[in-house]
Amino acid sequence: MQLVAEVPHTKWTYGTNACFISPTVDMRTQRLVVIACLDNLVKGAAGQAIQNANRLYGLPETSGLGSIAVYP
Repeated sequence: MQLVAEVPHTKWTYGTNACFISPTVDMRTQRLVVIACLDNLVKGAAGQAIQNANRLYGLPETSGLGSIAVYP
């Protein structure tokens, strides 16, 4: 997870396990607006399963998730 100042783009997360979060306050409505961007093919169930297995076996959470997960 990375906090960014500008609105994140989906191409930033293509084939990665990254999640970009951009919080901002709408001054008119006085509400917090949070925009998050992730690649759900990696940050979905398969990525979560690998991350959980890594934690179960005492490995770094990101082991096996650093390579690009794009098919073809």
